[in-house]
Amino acid sequence: MVKKYTDILKDLLVAVGGKENIQHLTHCATRLRLVLVDDEKVDMDKVENLRLAKGAFVVGDQLQIIFGAGLVNEIYKELIEEMDLDQSHNKTGSLNLESTKKQNPFQRFIKSISDVFIEIMPCILAAALLMGLTSLLSTKGLFSEKSVVEMFPAIYGINRIISIASSGIFSLLPMIVAYSSTKRFGGRPVLGLAIGAVMIHPNLSDAFAVASGSAKAEMVDVLGFNIGLVGFQGGIIVALMIGFVVAWLDQIFNKVLPDIIKFVLSPMLTILISSFLLFSIIGPFGRELGNGLTNSLLWMTEHLGIVGFMIFAGVQQIIVITGLHHTFGAIEAQLLANTGRDFLNPLMSVALLGQGGAVLGYMLLHWKNRKIREISISAFISVLFGISEPALFGVTLKYKFPLIAGCLAGAVAGAYVYLSRLTAVGYGTTGLPGFTIVDPANGGYLNFVIAHLIAVVLGIVIKSI
Repeated sequence: MVKKYTDILKDLLVAVGGKENIQHLTHCATRLRLVLVDDEKVDMDKVENLRLAKGAFVVGDQLQIIFGAGLVNEIYKELIEEMDLDQSHNKTGSLNLESTKKQNPFQRFIKSISDVFIEIMPCILAAALLMGLTSLLSTKGLFSEKSVVEMFPAIYGINRIISIASSGIFSLLPMIVAYSSTKRFGGRPVLGLAIGAVMIHPNLSDAFAVASGSAKAEMVDVLGFNIGLVGFQGGIIVALMIGFVVAWLDQIFNKVLPDIIKFVLSPMLTILISSFLLFSIIGPFGRELGNGLTNSLLWMTEHLGIVGFMIFAGVQQIIVITGLHHTFGAIEAQLLANTGRDFLNPLMSVALLGQGGAVLGYMLLHWKNRKIREISISAFISVLFGISEPALFGVTLKYKFPLIAGCLAGAVAGAYVYLSRLTAVGYGTTGLPGFTIVDPANGGYLNFVIAHLIAVVLGIVIKSI
């Protein structure tokens, strides 16, 4: 392997107190994340001035260095090789377990949810983009009175396959989430797939049909308790919870059962008990929790109206700073499953672009500063493609007022989202890629552009005042 970042690695290791001070190493879409043995050994000035680094900060137990999408992957690989660590062990082995001990229970909870959805995000993004594409091809009134498919019948077959691919992924999303959840919590992933298959078994009454009253659930007696055999289509919260249960049971049976029968009985008992818990406790509770989250969000739109939209868009990027935004994936998936639309996605997107506008405003005020100009341009490009961390930690949060300017711009753009009734047909992507999952209804594509222009322009203006 040809190393291109040797100088960065050398300076980085010096700045953090040497290899021996790095307890755990990983990365996300834009940031290199290090858990250190002794945080006092870090020289933050040296870390922030590393070549190609766009900023650095400490959150909880982690030192996070922003390098940007793509670049962080390459630096991570070279650093892993430099430290002579195995990548899979580094992510899931004893080092990871040690690092989590430094986190409080709430931090570990948030990180676990984040890990579940990061694992399956490529799948969700693919489904969302494909759903946006089929909406673009089949919606009437975008380019003429006819849809693109009606104008060009030859592409009907292509659009049909795209539609099946996108809807197929979303219809099996509970299985995918159960797989990722089981893997994250230390169980065998294939058992997560198995319980996910139980959740959407074709012999179960369809959850949406039962909810609408067009079908009745089959009731069975289990040890004196009446249990309804209803499927968990759209049961993302349930899938998260049952994945944890499967992993927990799998670990217990692997410990207590004799080796001679473990291979056969461990998976059988895990799936059997998980299935009982799914229909009796986990499923009903998770379904109510998921419905409660969805109903709460819908209540906000109905009763708080434009104010609720503005508050959410105004504070969403502050939530990103805390790391709590990773929980939105489960909420958005549940919202889509229950209503077919996601009004949170455009709100998060304009909140993102508000920070981008504030970055541009700050850059214009400090145009002669080459370092600020380079960081700002790079951060804004990341914002356009749905990643706000370089903007937040490299500019707006670092210099305080730009963060406020970006939040105010996002809030105003959120008001426009409410007034224009802008929604999305998928989730998992914001910024420019978010255009592909816009709901075309109510002039969705035009309103998407206007809302984002409002966010960017106001971000620039408010910061420049």
